[in-house]
Amino acid sequence: MPIRIILIGPPGVGKGTQAALLEERLGVKPLSSGVIFRSEIEAETDLGQLAKSYIDRGELVPNGVTIQMMVKRLRSDDVRHRGFVLDGFPRTVRQAEALSEELDREEIRLNGVVSLEIDDEVVVRRLSGRLGCTKCGEIYHSVNKPPKREGFCDKCNSPLFVREDDKPETIRERLRVFRENTQPVIDYYDAQGQLLRICGDRDPEEVFRDVATELGVLDQA
Repeated sequence: MPIRIILIGPPGVGKGTQAALLEERLGVKPLSSGVIFRSEIEAETDLGQLAKSYIDRGELVPNGVTIQMMVKRLRSDDVRHRGFVLDGFPRTVRQAEALSEELDREEIRLNGVVSLEIDDEVVVRRLSGRLGCTKCGEIYHSVNKPPKREGFCDKCNSPLFVREDDKPETIRERLRVFRENTQPVIDYYDAQGQLLRICGDRDPEEVFRDVATELGVLDQA
């Protein structure tokens, strides 16, 4: 039986790590709205070109276009067969409502909506130590995953840098925006009885075990 999950959480909580573990252990397909956007744009599909027209003007892509892109991917054979974990979508209650309507229409049932929760200051400590490679994009951390040679990537030997997004003041603003925008989505799924709250401030394996237990799929992991 395919497993279908929505993953919600602030930047730095470890959504990407959990999505990777869910794929590795349970075979589900991670679906990031950002990746789907890029693939549609690179393939120059009608939806991709429409989305690009908004992005090029510096405007937000309308809900309708975003939802169409996601639903198109959810209908694909590999996702239907493997199941999915949605990361970064839905971002608004309107998107959540539209997604629920489409899932009902396609007779697709969610196993649950996992909200990974963490204190803001923990996120600031995690992200403010991040270093990115200027060439290959590999991510390091000054404490948790330092490069072998300070300031340079282990993989391609290119210089490392601190992204603007990973500066403490920027992180706090991103968290404020996340809370403001996403709380209504969390409240929506809580009211639907689908929300599972998981503490994200632990070892990723512990978090994964709790996620799999709450979803009732630990025996499959």
